[in-house]
Amino acid sequence: MTLPKSRRGSARLVLLIAALSACVSAPEPPAAQAAAAPPQKPQPTTNTWPIRQVANPPLPYRDIDRNETPPPALVSVVRNLGQSFNGKVGIAVRRIGADWTVAWNGTALFPQQSVSKLWVAMTFLDAVDRGKLRITDTTTITRNDLTLFHQPTAALVAKEGGWTTSYSDLMRRAMTQSDNTANDTLLRAVGGPEAVRSFLARRMIKDIRFGPGERLLQSATAGMDWRQDYSIGRNFYAARNKLPMSVRVKALDNYLASPPDGAAPSSIVQALAKLKQNQMLSPASSRLLLSIMAEAKTGPQRIKGGVPPGWHYLHKTGTGQDLPPRSTGFNDIGIMTAPDGASYAVAVMIGSTTVGIPERWALMQAVAKAVAANHETR
Repeated sequence: MTLPKSRRGSARLVLLIAALSACVSAPEPPAAQAAAAPPQKPQPTTNTWPIRQVANPPLPYRDIDRNETPPPALVSVVRNLGQSFNGKVGIAVRRIGADWTVAWNGTALFPQQSVSKLWVAMTFLDAVDRGKLRITDTTTITRNDLTLFHQPTAALVAKEGGWTTSYSDLMRRAMTQSDNTANDTLLRAVGGPEAVRSFLARRMIKDIRFGPGERLLQSATAGMDWRQDYSIGRNFYAARNKLPMSVRVKALDNYLASPPDGAAPSSIVQALAKLKQNQMLSPASSRLLLSIMAEAKTGPQRIKGGVPPGWHYLHKTGTGQDLPPRSTGFNDIGIMTAPDGASYAVAVMIGSTTVGIPERWALMQAVAKAVAANHETR
C-alpha cells in the first residue's frame, strides 16, 4: 500500500506507542493490499539430520481464510507509526496463510545489512536439499578469510592459526550471533552472491538484492577499497577515521540512494511466509532454519521486546554503519506466532535516522504490540 510520507516529532511517536494498549480510532480503509504469490510445491528431500531442540520451538502455522482482510486498526497504527517516525522507515506485516500485507513504504528498498544472512542460510539449505552439499561437511577458516566488524570466529582462528568446523555450525553462528566471517565462509561454499540471487529468483522473490559480501559492501559504504589487513583488530576503523568527512558522506549517501543489499519490506515478509509454509525449502530444512532463528541472540529489545507473553518470535536482525548523527540499516525481521498458532511475518527496517536507539526500539516494539493487539482468531 502506498501512503504519503510526512515527518512528525518524536513526541507524537511516543504518544502513539503509549496508546497501543488503548482503543484505536477508526482508520481510513487501506489504499491497496499486496496479493500473495501463488504457492509452490515444497521440494522433496531425503535429509534426516537431527534438529536441536529449543526451549520455545516455533509453532506450526495455522491455515486461515485466504480471503480475510486486515484489521483496520492495524492499518491505522502502521500508517501512523511510519508517519510519526523521524527517519526513513519501512514496515510490513503479513498474516501467514492470508492474502493481505499491511505496509508503510513496503515497496521501497532499504539496506538489509545482516538481514541478508537469512538468504545465505536458505541458499545453503537449498543446496543440501538438492544433494549439492551436506550439512556435516567441514571447512577450515584461516586469517585470510576473516572479515570485519562482528566476527567471534576471529578469536578461534587467531588461537590456532586456523579453525575447522562444519557448515551447519557456521550457519548457526551466522544466524544466531550474526558472525560476519561465518556467513562469508558459508557464502563461498554455496557459490557466492550469484548463487543467492539465483535462489531468490527461482523462488520468485522480487525486490530483494544481495550484495557482494561483507568485506566489499562495508568498505565501499565507508568510501574505501578492501584490504585484508582491515580484518585485523581496529585497522578498519583507523583507516576509516583518516578519510576526509566529505568522502565518507558521499560514500554513505551513494549507498543509501541505491543499496546493493536493498530489500523491500513487503518482499521480505512474503519470503518469510513462504519459508513458514515450506515453499522456500524442504519441510526438514524449513524446520531447521526456523528453529535456529528462534535461538537468535541479537536484538532482544527490537521487535522481540514488544512481543507479549504467550507469543513466540523468531528473527534476524541487521545493523549498518553510523556516521554521526546519522545511523543506517537498523532492522529486525521475523515471524510472530500467537498462542492459537496463527503467524505473522513482520519486518521493520530503518534505512536512515538521527534518533537514538531507545526510540528505534520503541518503534519496533510498537509494531509487535499492534500485531498482537489486533490479532483476530478464526
